[in-house]
Amino acid sequence: MLVIDDFSSGRRENLAGALEGGIEVTELDVADAGAIFDAVDAFRPQSVFHLAAQIDVRRSMADPGFDARLNVLGTVNALETAARSGASTFVFTSSGGAIYGEGAERTDELPFTEAARCEPFSIYGQSKFAAEGYVELYARTRGLPATSLRLGNVYGPRQDPATEAGVIAIFCELGSEGGRPTVFGSGEQTRDYVHVADVVAALIAAEASDEPGPVNVGTGIETSVLRLAELVGKAFRRDDFDPQFAPAREGEVERVALDTARAAERLGWRAGRTIETGLDETIEAIGEPH
Repeated sequence: MLVIDDFSSGRRENLAGALEGGIEVTELDVADAGAIFDAVDAFRPQSVFHLAAQIDVRRSMADPGFDARLNVLGTVNALETAARSGASTFVFTSSGGAIYGEGAERTDELPFTEAARCEPFSIYGQSKFAAEGYVELYARTRGLPATSLRLGNVYGPRQDPATEAGVIAIFCELGSEGGRPTVFGSGEQTRDYVHVADVVAALIAAEASDEPGPVNVGTGIETSVLRLAELVGKAFRRDDFDPQFAPAREGEVERVALDTARAAERLGWRAGRTIETGLDETIEAIGEPH
């Protein structure tokens, strides 16, 4: 197995166990076409999982070019590399949380199915939507078996609250260190939170399938930010975990949830964790009481 990462947010130490198992690691920029081609051509992979991305909605709004460079150009480079190297499978991680747009204005469509209109509310969501188009193009014109998984809001052990924009990681750090959460907007905004272990299971299922996608990967359940703060405060036995409120942020949708019937039918996949059980596993992994 070959792992390619620029380690701008990931940590090399998280791969310690895998390195002991014999994987190879190459540090480079996914937007550097030549470097990607050379690394992958030498390895000749059977399957390519493309997870590299700029994932911060706020940064995408502040710097659209940077977002497009990593999320669009980076995806094109990964696809071209997979096609040139003769890979038999390409699995792309897209965004179910951002690609459909504002669910609060389309409540009759929630949870969103894959047939729902894609009306991104942020530069990040638009870049993922554009990247999906390239995935479909390469599958149709280059004979590269490829699929796009539209992920909900992924959380779990090792998520870095400083670099990965994950509200659960941020709230857990505050819960552990005695801080209070900041809630942007009313706190009634919802997300479909899906545990990283369930996402890994979906990726493996997609690799084994000939389903072209897109396929939603989530729980189908809306969880509000206020409810999340309540759950984290309870898990850390904090009776002082009351949120502080701040203005809503540009590009953030109010409501979203994902219908996962297609994943169940065509991939044989369902999320195995609720937000409660997934949060328990996350907190247990960082060694805190719950």
